[in-house]
Amino acid sequence: MFVPQPFALNPIMNNTLPRALSRPEFVALIAAIMSLNALAIDVMLPALPHMGEALGVADENNRQFVVSVYMLGFGVGQLLVGPLSDRFGRRVPLLIGIGVYVLAAVLAALAPSFGALLAFRVLQGLGAASTRIVVTAVVRDRYSGRAMAEVMSLAFMVFMVIPIVAPSIGEVLLLTGPWQGIFFFMGGLALVFGAWALLRLPETLEPERRRPLTAESILGGFRLVVANRMALWYALAGTCTFGALFGFISTAQQIYVDLYGLGVWFPAAFAFVAALMAVSSFLNSRIVRRFGMRRISHFALLVFTGLSGVLLLISLAGQPPLWLFLGLLSGVMFMFGWAASNMNSLSLQPLGAVAGTASSVFGFIQTIGGALLGGFVGQQFNGTVVPTVAGYTVLGTAALLCVLVAERGHLFGVGEEELSPALRSKEAT
Repeated sequence: MFVPQPFALNPIMNNTLPRALSRPEFVALIAAIMSLNALAIDVMLPALPHMGEALGVADENNRQFVVSVYMLGFGVGQLLVGPLSDRFGRRVPLLIGIGVYVLAAVLAALAPSFGALLAFRVLQGLGAASTRIVVTAVVRDRYSGRAMAEVMSLAFMVFMVIPIVAPSIGEVLLLTGPWQGIFFFMGGLALVFGAWALLRLPETLEPERRRPLTAESILGGFRLVVANRMALWYALAGTCTFGALFGFISTAQQIYVDLYGLGVWFPAAFAFVAALMAVSSFLNSRIVRRFGMRRISHFALLVFTGLSGVLLLISLAGQPPLWLFLGLLSGVMFMFGWAASNMNSLSLQPLGAVAGTASSVFGFIQTIGGALLGGFVGQQFNGTVVPTVAGYTVLGTAALLCVLVAERGHLFGVGEEELSPALRSKEAT
């Protein structure tokens, strides 16, 4: 249990915010903002068949595009938001992005065709990009090393409440009205979280740390990000693990409903796995200061890949029973929670001077790359779990190779950038 500590405000915000933002509220706020992205994906999974039927989409795999195009917009938008947040601060790009998200949700609810719906989903993804970039940059502005990993883990734990409850919310909304209500709900919740950020989130980027918005400055920041071996290869490892996750999300409705016949119990199965990821993130926040980001993420990635391989071998022999599939998948996703949050922190750790740009470049790489990889996995769905499980195994192996490149062939080390001065002395002895 952590003891709440005050979150220091930028002096320029003290006249506009009534009191200092405590650490628990800070974690809750950034988690709420992050959750808008998960909400835009998970809440509509039960509605995909309804959307397809209403808008004349015959091929079930094509319904996955409602998720895929959103992720493409989300990825591209991050390239824009990062440099803007390094130039104008964190608050303004965030609030504008949430506004675009709300507008796109309303337009999607009124879409007259499947093509129009996909176009508005791209726009919604562009708006949602600010929720990832700004939140990551705000955390990096205030924390570094293991403290940053701890805060991100706590935020991710709260954020994971959305995937737990979102499919159930979607089912309830479908029982009480048409599928368009899901988009109105999405926009309304975004308005609430946007108002919270407007009133309570401080500006964390001091004026003297802001970078000019010029082509030379932006390209220089991008070069700085891409030229850092550890940062780049950890970002690529995160891309692979995200691609595996997205491949599962794209096919979750088909696997649980069509393959295993869960029907209305689909949200419960989805929530079970998501809940384990939340527990994983909480445990990571408790142990990361002791064991370090590298040791935890490397162990988790090895187990992630190994369990995926076991499930693949079982699936090749025939469709596994639901209890076995869920059991092994739960272990895989538990390890994902440990691997993802720590690898993300490791990729940003060396680049605090350009946190916004770094977050945007990595977000673009991970989102676009992960969406393309996961979309490819999703399109291979053939009425069995084999393509999805193979995606976990192959992409987990690729992530391991990326980590080996980042660490020059060594696993389970501890970098000095993770340690406080006291811990550095202890490690040295």
